[in-house]
Amino acid sequence: MPESLRPGSDARSMQATQGPHGLPSRRDFLAFTTSAIVLVGCSEVTPGPKRQAVHTVDSMLEDPVFYVAHRGSMDNWPEHTAEAYAQSLAAGARAIEISLSATADGELVCHHDLNTLRMTGVDRLIAETTLEELSKLQNDARPWLGPNSLLLPIPRLRDVLDKHAANAVIFVEDKQATNTVELLDLMDSYPESTRHFVWKQPALTDIPVEVTDRGYMTWGYLTGDDLAVAERTPLTGVAGRYDLIGIHHSASDDLVRTIVGLGKPVMAWEVHTRSTRDRLVSLGVRGMMCSNIPYVTASTARNTSDVFATGLRGDGDLPWALAWSHQPEISSARSSILIDHKDKASYCMGSLCPITSIDHSITFEMRWPEALPRGNDHAGVAFGQHDDSVYRVREPSASGGYHLIINRDGEFALFGRVAEAVDGYELGRAATEPPVPGEWMSFRIDVSADTVACTRLDGGGGTLTAHSSLYRGGYFSLCRNYYAYPPVEFRGIFVA
Repeated sequence: MPESLRPGSDARSMQATQGPHGLPSRRDFLAFTTSAIVLVGCSEVTPGPKRQAVHTVDSMLEDPVFYVAHRGSMDNWPEHTAEAYAQSLAAGARAIEISLSATADGELVCHHDLNTLRMTGVDRLIAETTLEELSKLQNDARPWLGPNSLLLPIPRLRDVLDKHAANAVIFVEDKQATNTVELLDLMDSYPESTRHFVWKQPALTDIPVEVTDRGYMTWGYLTGDDLAVAERTPLTGVAGRYDLIGIHHSASDDLVRTIVGLGKPVMAWEVHTRSTRDRLVSLGVRGMMCSNIPYVTASTARNTSDVFATGLRGDGDLPWALAWSHQPEISSARSSILIDHKDKASYCMGSLCPITSIDHSITFEMRWPEALPRGNDHAGVAFGQHDDSVYRVREPSASGGYHLIINRDGEFALFGRVAEAVDGYELGRAATEPPVPGEWMSFRIDVSADTVACTRLDGGGGTLTAHSSLYRGGYFSLCRNYYAYPPVEFRGIFVA
């Protein structure tokens, strides 16, 4: 987007003014450019360190599908921290999304909520807390990311922009909606700021006139609560106000198509999985406000075995419901994962997916650490799914596949299930020794072009073989196929 010099600036001046962050202001950028050209012609050029790639709004929009790290890619690093922003950009994102508020002493800080309770465990309104007081708090994402996730401070916005404003695209949102001038002044202080910043806000609200007067592009997003309004209201006004339009991923296919049909680039939020990305792209969405950058932007498996021993969730591993309360407990000491939610549960092992070879095996260990399940309850592994959409036993799924189940009597059985069906159809079963609470059982699933064989490897023995070639997708999940007690635990998951 073209820029013009502010009143009183002098592009001929060779003396530039630096802001408090040590970078030349936007109005002095042309002067620096002219000076650099002259110096290159008069001095010997020596090789320097490799320059960091520079991404702009225009270059980002040239990509058929573009990605913005939602909260700094919150499925991988503690959200809205300096670490998250830096790591998501290093992982390949061209853009990051930053939410901010002003402290009691006027400092802009990066944080999604107006209150610090959810992320720090300390109940404070940012607007009533000084920067010094906030500096004593730590963002704690361990319930979501694993027990060895770092505790990280709430960063000052200026410090983050000093590191990334020159090279990345940054979507900024004033969550308090009271800091427009202060935020714009800070944005203006960086070179070529309108090429790197996008103003972000709810789509059904008016854009502050100062934003458009200063030449910034805008992204207006429709929240989940806005969808009902959007379904019954023409959105031409939204398309007229904003340069880019946002839609929540839960919107119906028809509504997404309607938004795309408005003629502005559409970016959906929040995107955690490859299957969500694929659905949105098929509907014409170009932008992904993505919470899982290393995984969603890749097409190959990151690992061939689980990483539970690290005490961190693997990139792409996700519970059936994308909420902190549903994340199973990862234990680095036991190198295991414990599924203990009261709901019927599944856990996609996306970090090991997709499995691309038709001939492959999945090995895993499983136990009930406290007590055996009741009656006909069971647990096991679902596999052969064509994507990473949620697969739960006796719950409809967008993807068909197989599931191997083990019950309290030691019997294990293999079922197939077509997409969107509730009930599976049996392909085989085998009797083995009953499990013992607290003791590990070991299993291997062997897949070839025409058969699926399942074997219990520990002392319990037993094998079943099914002649089936229907499901050969590369995704699989750990499953606890009942509600409430008892928990089930998995470890030693390998793909070969």
